[in-house]
Amino acid sequence: MDFKLGGITTGPETTGPEHTKLLILGSGPAGLTAGLYAGRAGLEPLVLTGLEIGGQVALTHIVENYPGFPEGVGGQELVDRFKAQAERFGARLVMDTATEVNLRVRPFEVKTYGNTYTADALIIATGASPRKLGVPGEAEFTGRGVSYCATCDGWFFKDKDVIVVGGGDSALEEGLFLTRYARNVTVVHRRDQFRAGALMQQRAKENPKMSFLMNTVVTDILGDDQVEGVRLKDVQTGEEHERPIDGVFIFIGHIPNTDLFKDQLEVDERGYLKVHDWVVTSIPGVFAAGEVADPVYRQVITSAGMGAAAAIRAGHYLDELAFEAQEARQAQQD
Repeated sequence: MDFKLGGITTGPETTGPEHTKLLILGSGPAGLTAGLYAGRAGLEPLVLTGLEIGGQVALTHIVENYPGFPEGVGGQELVDRFKAQAERFGARLVMDTATEVNLRVRPFEVKTYGNTYTADALIIATGASPRKLGVPGEAEFTGRGVSYCATCDGWFFKDKDVIVVGGGDSALEEGLFLTRYARNVTVVHRRDQFRAGALMQQRAKENPKMSFLMNTVVTDILGDDQVEGVRLKDVQTGEEHERPIDGVFIFIGHIPNTDLFKDQLEVDERGYLKVHDWVVTSIPGVFAAGEVADPVYRQVITSAGMGAAAAIRAGHYLDELAFEAQEARQAQQD
């Protein structure tokens, strides 16, 4: 018997391998869209969601650039819609996490905390994780003043002074969100120019609660039981100084979640899965979609598009397998 949590299977009691034609790893926009397309194609896909459904977009306060939502849509609401649509067409979501993958055997084998699965085709949509600063105090104060999600933790910093580390769209967007709660938000960026788009920069610079420290890096996060300050360094002069602060929000990019596939699939110098024809990996029958294979665009809509493409390609691959099996049976009969 499977256990259900909000309509999602949370882990089978069976101990033997469970076979599926198509297994999808990940439940962000790429994984859920792959589930939708594969479900509509009658592939009966099984989606291993991981411990959280939705990926990074679920943590985004509002998404303004996804077509069909002219007023914007909450990240969690968008994920809920993705999920409902995928399930409507037959995708089966299992709340479990892959711990080991063997792509050297056929069918492919995926072990999780709760079970072992075999699959004729695999779509990898495991996304990417926040990049860490790697400075003293970061790990110690994570959850005690250090955060990687403004929408998750912003409420705890009402009338507080915080810094946001980063210079891309995510950093400025999350900084703008924090102004709803914080007394002051200072954006710390190691370069002299932001990477964020012009509109996002304009909004940030026009917000009276936001200020900016350019050519500056955080070298240490200070405090006793929680964050009380940071040590900052001017990258041009080398001068350092300490600054009292209540919270540090870090948005400096992401690391693709590809450790499971090390030494089995080709990756680039940054660790992203290498693909050709947008979603095809170095092993036939294994496809990749979303930020695990996209170091360039990293948008909800491009991840969803890759998920759709991966499901279509997986369907074609499974059709070819079925045709080859039928040909082999026919040859045996003859």
